Amino acid sequence: MLRNLLTTKSLAAITPLACMLISSSASAEDGYQYKMQSTTVTRSSATPASTPTEEMPEIKYELGKQPLHLHPGGASNEATIQDFPISKGLAGVSMFLKPGGLRELHWHANAAEWAYVIAGRCRITIIDPEGHSEIKDFGPGDVWYFPRGHGHSIQGMGNEECHFILVFDSGYFSEFATFSASDWLAQTPSEVLAKNFGMSASAFADFPKKEVYISQGPVPQTLPSEPPPESENPPPLTHQFHLLSKIPVVTAGGSMTLVDQKQFPISTTMSGAILKMKPYAMRQLHWHPNADEWQYYIKGRARMTVFGSKGRKITREFGPGDVGYVPMGNGHYIETVGDQECEMLAVFNAGDYQEISLSEWLAKTPKQVLETNFGVAPSIIDSLRKGSTLFSKPTGPVSIPN
Repeated sequence: MLRNLLTTKSLAAITPLACMLISSSASAEDGYQYKMQSTTVTRSSATPASTPTEEMPEIKYELGKQPLHLHPGGASNEATIQDFPISKGLAGVSMFLKPGGLRELHWHANAAEWAYVIAGRCRITIIDPEGHSEIKDFGPGDVWYFPRGHGHSIQGMGNEECHFILVFDSGYFSEFATFSASDWLAQTPSEVLAKNFGMSASAFADFPKKEVYISQGPVPQTLPSEPPPESENPPPLTHQFHLLSKIPVVTAGGSMTLVDQKQFPISTTMSGAILKMKPYAMRQLHWHPNADEWQYYIKGRARMTVFGSKGRKITREFGPGDVGYVPMGNGHYIETVGDQECEMLAVFNAGDYQEISLSEWLAKTPKQVLETNFGVAPSIIDSLRKGSTLFSKPTGPVSIPN
């Protein structure tokens, strides 16, 4: 239907006796940061007492509250598997660049990079293995994708700070362990550099002696509207997509603006979307059969529940700067909290976006099958099979049981 319309520590398997011993002291575990009130991890009583099961891993990471790594030209922090164990398939970075601040020339050996600009402006440069290069300017709502191993740089522009979210298709990635040009040159003898570039060894005396990471320089000039003749060797596929220029899918409860490989061909391993949910609306029950989901909450508040099979679920509340994670195949839904619209970035580690809506599945399943499956009255089944997909209509404040 949609296609047509458009931490806590993860605990190992434990015995029922261990569950009773741990339950009274779980909130005191070192590293445990979240109050177990309306955001509880639960297991259905239907789970046989003799069958040990793993607890649900933590799905929330407060990225915006983590210390920033400060540099002359900007700052950043990250959410990787090291601090957010559930995020095996995707990692993320929140980066800020001052005007003229340069995230130096670098490449990532183990992950592709998908980015979304939240505020400000920046310029990217990139080169691919065939020698194609591209220089593009980005503003709010724009997306870039850099395939794994392609060399690139990012520089702040204009007169305000640029804030963007970087997402990588490996949870084991770290932005602070990338391959940087300054680091490589610093580790290479000047005599070797002299041979490589056909220069004297003394010419490299003033080069940085360690990784620069983010340096501060002048604000880059405006790109010419028409590049000079014979000045470019552009790639066959652009690295830029204007996501917020695309017409969104709109329902009574909100909107979703999605881009995947079909509209952005170079983005072969990742896709993403901006979701805007109205107050008291809900992103309906669904799952993604081919990808993990990495979320960054931009504004407003929301409550997400993830279903992990075997009678398990976990609920957390999110606000600006928080990161959420849903493993591939796990059912989930998201409800806005309060009277403000919630805006969220969702990124998936698959170039082809896929989802299955529970409402659509029930609507397309024979009535008799549903009656047998759930054992409820036919009239209720009729109502189940008329449900909408994507977002529910706003219904006003409701009381959520603990």
